[in-house]
Amino acid sequence: MTAQEEKVTTLAELPEPIARFIDETRDRPNADSYLVAVLQMIQKHFGYLPAGALNTVSQKMQIPAAKVTGVATFYHFFTFVPKGKHTVSVCMGTACYVKGAGILVDRLKDLLGIRQIGHASKDGQFTLEVARCVGACALAPVLIVDDKVYANVRPDELPKILSKYGFKPKAE
Repeated sequence: MTAQEEKVTTLAELPEPIARFIDETRDRPNADSYLVAVLQMIQKHFGYLPAGALNTVSQKMQIPAAKVTGVATFYHFFTFVPKGKHTVSVCMGTACYVKGAGILVDRLKDLLGIRQIGHASKDGQFTLEVARCVGACALAPVLIVDDKVYANVRPDELPKILSKYGFKPKAE
């Protein structure tokens, strides 16, 4: 559990605007229908859904923890791990994969010190993700950093591309 997650374990420590929203909606008909909105607010505030916040929502909204977790895991746009400032996505569609996307992923893991897809670098600057297909097969392999698309990417180009987003290579 991260320090940020540990801070969000009691009702009093839920961010005030979110706690107020829950209070305002608790007595409305179908109050549990506001759960997705509450989870979106929490993710916007923290950048992900800390476990402690989910427990607090369960208590404060009087919704079973299993239902809160079920809703949070059902929707793909919710995440349970902190995200980096920049999102680096590698297309793993057939054309990109055949042209070396897997090598790009391995090189990015090494450069950024990320062991697992979907996680952030230790400095919090980058999150590494893969996409099934981004629809740019003629440009394979494709790398997307935030909203910028890079075409025909070679592994040796990665440090230069990432440097545009504050990446500093480790001294070897």
